[in-house]
Amino acid sequence: MNKNILLCGVGGQGTVLASKLLAAAAMEKNIPVMSAETIGMAQKGGSVFSHLRMGDDIHTPMIGKNSADVIIGFEPAETVRMLPYLAGNGCVIVNSDPVIPVTSVLKMSSYDGAEMIAYLKRQVKNLIVIDGSAACLKVGSPKVLNMILLGAALESGVLPFTAEEIKYVMQKRVKPQFYELNCRALDSAGSGKE
Repeated sequence: MNKNILLCGVGGQGTVLASKLLAAAAMEKNIPVMSAETIGMAQKGGSVFSHLRMGDDIHTPMIGKNSADVIIGFEPAETVRMLPYLAGNGCVIVNSDPVIPVTSVLKMSSYDGAEMIAYLKRQVKNLIVIDGSAACLKVGSPKVLNMILLGAALESGVLPFTAEEIKYVMQKRVKPQFYELNCRALDSAGSGKE
């Protein structure tokens, strides 16, 4: 069983935590795993992406073009930017809510994400679109988008884990006061599907 998983978004969305939970879940199941993250501008709302490879005979953490089994996109434009990495039969799980980049604000240009979602619908056969704002509102916190998207990926069957396996590793890596909230978000995956 080999899996190439690419997570992408912008700083502050929880992309790195989601990647770390997947890597920890793989280690718990004795699945060899390698990961690489780009988080340089993460705290300032810049691009964040994580390459996560698991299985036998992996020699580098970087996913090659046309090789990702799944892309979990926390932001529509970042998801489109990573689309060249998706394998032909790969799955994309994407949050439909955009994070407006500073460059768009400064140029006073518009960006609502709808054009990116429309592009993804034309390009990706196996696409799951999640209304992140609605799903977070239903759970009761804007800070659980990562668990909602991770839950949607688990529910789709593209990941080799169960929700219980993710909750187990989450319990060791999330502050106790946020554990139950994150579990509710993970379990609410279907609530935000468009």
